[in-house]
Amino acid sequence: MNHKFGIALAGLTLGAAAFAQAKWDLPTAYPATNYHTENITQFAKDVDAATGGKLKVTVHANASLFKAPEIKRAVQSGQAQAGEILLANFANENPIYALDGVPFLATTYPEAKKLYDASKPAMEKLLAAQGIKVLFMVPWAPQGIYTKKEIGSVADLRGIKWRAYSPATAKIAELIGAQPVQIQQAELSAAMATGVIESYMSSGSTGYDTKTYENIKNFYDTQAWIPKNAVLVNQKAFDALDPATKAAVTKAAADAEARGWKVAQEKNEEYKRLLTERGMKIHKPSPKLDTDMRQVGGIMQADWLKAAGADGAAIVDTYKKK
Repeated sequence: MNHKFGIALAGLTLGAAAFAQAKWDLPTAYPATNYHTENITQFAKDVDAATGGKLKVTVHANASLFKAPEIKRAVQSGQAQAGEILLANFANENPIYALDGVPFLATTYPEAKKLYDASKPAMEKLLAAQGIKVLFMVPWAPQGIYTKKEIGSVADLRGIKWRAYSPATAKIAELIGAQPVQIQQAELSAAMATGVIESYMSSGSTGYDTKTYENIKNFYDTQAWIPKNAVLVNQKAFDALDPATKAAVTKAAADAEARGWKVAQEKNEEYKRLLTERGMKIHKPSPKLDTDMRQVGGIMQADWLKAAGADGAAIVDTYKKK
């Protein structure tokens, strides 16, 4: 072979390989140390290893690339190829997104998994219509109430400055007579330190990540609902991959989902222990508080079914039959 021709051929081959490499940005709103972000980072490493570096996924933690409310739109428009969202935050687009934020519908991990299985086809169809593919979904810990003062019933929450981060948490504020304040997780520590909020509902992990124990000392383990984060990809970005790379992404996503559900359950107990060690009192809700909150849940379930119509009723029926 002509020496010069050989070099040119080698250059062409290298050029083709370089062109074949794909790069995805994956924004998330949570800190790098949160288990969701750690799980996504592992997913990115698995994809890199399985594709021999043909697909590089860069994880942008802590709302550094896009803020939480902007991530879904960024994936939809292709500004980011992939991204992670809290599904319940998008209830205003469609009630189906809010299903896992309906209080007391699914309060244990086995129930949450059944609810996920029942709702997954409808969720995938909804997102597909927007040019989005679901890669995987992972739950948070069950939601409880953080408060500055000790409480025995919903009446004790009237007028309290309450963090609302989703339509569901804003609705709870309305039903219990609290004052809702819109605060994203990245701004939560500052909002507590300055007294902008005195109470909120979330998981043990959020309490630990945001050092809630420095300002708020009570956590009521109501196990009200188990919301999920979804890792999404722009359908065109996924379709642009070759078959082997697509298969590698799908496999890494399935592994991330299984791992995420397992870790969520382990971390739930760990976070409660860590919060206790840092001075947080973990309370079992009084019978009155539990009854009051379940009443709130009943109103919200009825509201959700009304808003979600026949599609919503079909999902809940499937869930209750499982």
